[in-house]
Amino acid sequence: MKVRSSAFASFVLIFEVLGVALFLRGFFPLPVKSSLSTKSRLEDLPVEPLSGGSPNSSHMPQPLFKRVVIMLIDGLREDFVFGTNGRMNMPYTRNLVEKGSTLSFVAKARIPTVTMPRIKAITTGSIPGFIDVVINLNSPALLEDSLLWQAKTAGKKMIFYGDDTWVRLFPKHFMEYDGTTSFFVSDYTEVDNNVTRHLDSTLKRDDWDILILHYLGLDHIGHISGPHSSLIQPKLLEMDNILTKIHNALFSKVAEESLPNLLILCGDHGMSETGSHGGSSEPEVNTPLVLISPAFKKKVGMEKPADVEQVDLTPTLALSLGLPISQNSVGRVIPSVLEGASLRDQLRFLHLNGHQLNCLLKDSIPDYEKESGFEQFRVAEKAHGNWMKRYLEGNTSEVLTNMGKKVWKQYLDALAAMSSALSKQMGKYDLYSMIAGMIFVFQLLLILLLAMPEALSGSAVVDLPLVSALLSLPFYLLCLLLASVHVLVCTSAESSCYLCSLSWGLVFTAIAFSSAMSCLLLAMMSRRLSSAPHLHGKSPSLISSSDWSLSELDVLLLAGTAGHTVTLAATSFVEEEHQTWYFLLSTLCLAVFQDVCRKYFREKSNPKSEEEEELVLTYKDSPKEEIYSEKWLALVTPPFVLLCCRLLRSLNQTGVQWVHLRDLGHWLNSSEHKVVLSLLSAFCLVLIYFLIQRRCSLVSKVALALGLLGVYNYRAAVSNVSFPWHHSGRNISKGTNEARFVYVFILGILFTGTKDLLRSQIITTDAKLKNRGLWEIFSGLVLLVSLLFRPHNLPVLCCSLLIQTLMTQFIWKKLHYDAAQTTIMHYWFGQAFFYFQGNSNNISTIDISVGFVGLDNYVEAPAIFLTALSTYAGPLLWACHLVCYLSSESNRSPVAVGHGCYCLALLRSVPTAAYIVLVTVLRYHLFIWSVFSPKLLYEAMHLLLTTAICLIFYTVEQSHTSTTP
Repeated sequence: MKVRSSAFASFVLIFEVLGVALFLRGFFPLPVKSSLSTKSRLEDLPVEPLSGGSPNSSHMPQPLFKRVVIMLIDGLREDFVFGTNGRMNMPYTRNLVEKGSTLSFVAKARIPTVTMPRIKAITTGSIPGFIDVVINLNSPALLEDSLLWQAKTAGKKMIFYGDDTWVRLFPKHFMEYDGTTSFFVSDYTEVDNNVTRHLDSTLKRDDWDILILHYLGLDHIGHISGPHSSLIQPKLLEMDNILTKIHNALFSKVAEESLPNLLILCGDHGMSETGSHGGSSEPEVNTPLVLISPAFKKKVGMEKPADVEQVDLTPTLALSLGLPISQNSVGRVIPSVLEGASLRDQLRFLHLNGHQLNCLLKDSIPDYEKESGFEQFRVAEKAHGNWMKRYLEGNTSEVLTNMGKKVWKQYLDALAAMSSALSKQMGKYDLYSMIAGMIFVFQLLLILLLAMPEALSGSAVVDLPLVSALLSLPFYLLCLLLASVHVLVCTSAESSCYLCSLSWGLVFTAIAFSSAMSCLLLAMMSRRLSSAPHLHGKSPSLISSSDWSLSELDVLLLAGTAGHTVTLAATSFVEEEHQTWYFLLSTLCLAVFQDVCRKYFREKSNPKSEEEEELVLTYKDSPKEEIYSEKWLALVTPPFVLLCCRLLRSLNQTGVQWVHLRDLGHWLNSSEHKVVLSLLSAFCLVLIYFLIQRRCSLVSKVALALGLLGVYNYRAAVSNVSFPWHHSGRNISKGTNEARFVYVFILGILFTGTKDLLRSQIITTDAKLKNRGLWEIFSGLVLLVSLLFRPHNLPVLCCSLLIQTLMTQFIWKKLHYDAAQTTIMHYWFGQAFFYFQGNSNNISTIDISVGFVGLDNYVEAPAIFLTALSTYAGPLLWACHLVCYLSSESNRSPVAVGHGCYCLALLRSVPTAAYIVLVTVLRYHLFIWSVFSPKLLYEAMHLLLTTAICLIFYTVEQSHTSTTP
């Protein structure tokens, strides 16, 4: 069965994406949860320990607080309150921290530091999985046991204002609420005013018990302009004034209350140095937690805040309000909050927390008896029983007090050990899905590699022995074997597997496909081995299609790509992967420079190849000035590319180790250098126009010019650059209309290019019309990317287009690089420009603010599309340029595009398969969550992008073949 190489690669890539999806489904674990289907209830609480005699009562101690106000400021970093600028940022709050009746802590949030997982952690005490990053875009209702469910069951009345993620998670818990979308990051004013406008009336009422306020403006400012923006301090002062209002209203009637009230100031996550969040850096995970109540002792000075886990707030609030602790909570009560209670009540609180953690430990860890915390809790519980016996006998000696303090300390040690053990048990992996996905991807990769000689031959056709594989006996035996394994796994697995939940028809289809791939792989291997003797026998027909000679550049490209794959086994190389690509790109420039020198500075009197003869003929037919200019421009191109790459490396610091260092991007974005940024942006937009307009039609040229002018107007409207014709007294819009103005021209250019491309396929066979359509679509994408990029990143786009132009004109064409070499070079440049943008393998570097350019409210589909397009703009534009370049080369054979498709498929498949094998074998938690999980998501997205590009390749190849006589 003969299949064209591009079609073969495209279909293999599609099924490989499905294999990666299956692997990811098993890799991202489900959070630790209790096996009990019911929720915690007051009647199910354990009794107080008592040695001898009748069992003691199972009562819950009296609540410590009557009403609670939770003021959650999204993106509030610890140093915004406790840092050196805390007195200027939030003076009233800082005064309470230093001299008021407060308890101050640094609450450490677990990764991923994204809003919805953090809300889950605060309300349930559990540690959400990394897959919640995706669920964060459309949060479903939270059905598991939570603090809010317990409060509602106990009859407490709750009010909420702020981020509507709470409303989606708890749709029927609040007696009154007003939600605001958290994803429209361009708004940092109304989103907070919508919360504050309810405060005056709500604080005067007495018909509520819990008030939750979630302010979003600070987080939105961070996404827009970073933590050092001039907008940060005014927003913090605004939050400080709101806290002042709540504090005065909440504690003005403290003498009339039977129990004191409690005000909590906290953040869900912090903010990185670039203003984003999601990763594991200190500014992202450290958040302030300030508890304010007359029940606490007044401070005498600023004390260093103690460290607590964010999940510790759940059991602390639950016990303080007289509620049971959520079943899935891994947090431990904060002991300093309980100091106002009697020693008996404190021990009872600790016992309830320990009993809940002990039950969760039994449900989550098979060998729970070997955990130190389990035994420590048993010892503490027994000591607690002895203390209770003496206490009930009326013993009031100091010995009893010291004994109680010892039990108190034993409980704290047991809680710490059990909480740590549960936190390490981040989730339960679906190993069956992981192994099945890994085998699936590995099979397809080996088939790609075995088909490489045929795919890159002159005919670009792959001969697949599919029929013989399906009719062979091993195929049926493998089907029976895999079906037996599936039945065995699904009937004996202790935990649920995703594949076991699928229908039998779908599962057996997958089994048959995997068996067919295995038999096909064996048939291709045997055929390759049987053809080896003929190669050694110098069969001309086989040598011409399969036996290649590798140049020095080929060795570099293959060794560099393979070397990058090997580096994925080291965590430090994954964290600093940009360094690998910068090194490979610099080496590539030097190798190309060597090829240029060999071509233009050699003796021309004795040509030894067809390329040399062509060069001599070119010299004879061309003017000497043109030959001289071409020679020196080709010679200057590699050093110029090297210089551009070096400058771009200084534009955006990325990675993990040096991301905190100041770079040119920070310098350009500072307010005192706004004029420099404006001039640089204007220059880059003009240069972009001249670089891409030459292949467009007249209509597209006009649309492109107006669109780039609109890009500058948009950036001026949002105050990123200076507006020369703007008067200071005039209000500047938020850029919605200006961005939509640009979208009109983007759609127009894309429509024109698509129309020309379709005409070349349906009405006429004009190759020039087809090429012009492809280049116009490329120009439309460039205009869209220039709109989405921050002004300081426009030089990245400008340099990308400039390098593409120079390499096309003086390197790839003049040095006659084949499709495989050109494809690998495009791949390297695309990967490097991904990091030149400031991206990294840390999810916090994703700029979600670009998802709302031109939108006046949150619309999920365009927001996701624009964010993904901006993040992967580098690889996307270089892959699209490769399509346009290979299809426009008139002197290339029709199989050139097929070569490019096949090489691109291999380039993305090899590191993805290697990475999947790596994480399947290792799976160590510390590195998986901080580095490996985001990297897996990036690999999956890159593979999806490659699949789309390969499908485009296939379409272009078919059109190229149909237009070639």
